[in-house]
Amino acid sequence: MAEEHRTAVTVLGLGLMGSALTRAFVRAGHPTTVWNRSADKAAPLVAEGAVHGRTVAEAVAASPLVIACLSTYEATMEALEPAADSLSGRALVTLNSGTPVGALAMEAWATGRGARFLDGAVKNVPTAVGLPDTLLYYGGDRSVFDEYGQVLRVLGGDTVHLGDEADLAALYETAVGATLLPALLGFFEGAALVRDRGLDAGTLVRYSGKWLEMIASVLPHFAREIDSGDYTDPISTVGTFHEGIAHDREMAEEGVVDTSWRAPMDDLLERAVAEGRRDQSVAALYELLRKPARAS
Repeated sequence: MAEEHRTAVTVLGLGLMGSALTRAFVRAGHPTTVWNRSADKAAPLVAEGAVHGRTVAEAVAASPLVIACLSTYEATMEALEPAADSLSGRALVTLNSGTPVGALAMEAWATGRGARFLDGAVKNVPTAVGLPDTLLYYGGDRSVFDEYGQVLRVLGGDTVHLGDEADLAALYETAVGATLLPALLGFFEGAALVRDRGLDAGTLVRYSGKWLEMIASVLPHFAREIDSGDYTDPISTVGTFHEGIAHDREMAEEGVVDTSWRAPMDDLLERAVAEGRRDQSVAALYELLRKPARAS
């Protein structure tokens, strides 16, 4: 194995994702040191080849590349404070939840202690870590990405540097993540409908998957409309979605499912129609989302 692929790595935080990151590094042959507030979580990883750092300072000092996979930026700073003197000259990569503002605060904290900083996001579940098509993206110090990019690709083959701004990964994480819960709620509502008929939710998966593929296929078209501000050549109109409100309400009145989670979306469609956007592309809803709702 090439020398750069054997870079020593430290992983801080051994939840489901942190443990998956550790296993990927160990299996790829990297000397891997781990640390967690609850030391018992390290035991199975040590059995697989990792080394347990007794303190966070010891763990940080063990490697030039430190991956922090804790819950938030605030939790990461708190956990690393005892190791602040060990951070100088090391590359610190954070893979946690948080806002762009939080990422910038983390960058200031890390660089203030002499670390080179890169913030990232794993865009998949822990079981997908290490697969060729698993996406991770990063923002921050390009020199860290250039030096350790091959090491980071151990975690997923689709590894991207978004730019030098440290908050870019958090920005895209927030932007992309906005689609997750609405999509899942739609699936859960569908599951409630078929289960009411005595059918398994599993019967939906094939068809919901194809539906999501269709949605993915039209995103480039909607993105072009948003970037140009031209909504006059629609593939689907605001009116089409607006007309569906009545059907949704009728279904709710039948008492099979609770569709109240749709109310804010219905309100958005009502406002778009009131603005004269009925015949525009549904992508025109972007224009309402990017500004405060008007007072009624």
